[in-house]
Amino acid sequence: MNTVSLKDARKRLGELVEIVEHGESVVITRRGRQVARLVPAEKKAARQLPDLTQFRASLKVKGRSLTDELLAMRDEERA
Repeated sequence: MNTVSLKDARKRLGELVEIVEHGESVVITRRGRQVARLVPAEKKAARQLPDLTQFRASLKVKGRSLTDELLAMRDEERA
């Protein structure tokens, strides 16, 4: 764990953030007493999205597909 004074922390903030990004902690002191600690941010687990395969298979589309409909509309506008 690294320890730096508040005055040094102000000057070296970018460097200290890089140290913390690599998994180390940094203690900031004022007049020799600990006043703050920089620690790596918690990594949140990626939220798993539900499998929609069955839902998609249950949908029944009547008429032309949306793609075909959009292409036809675009052709009509160009004409």
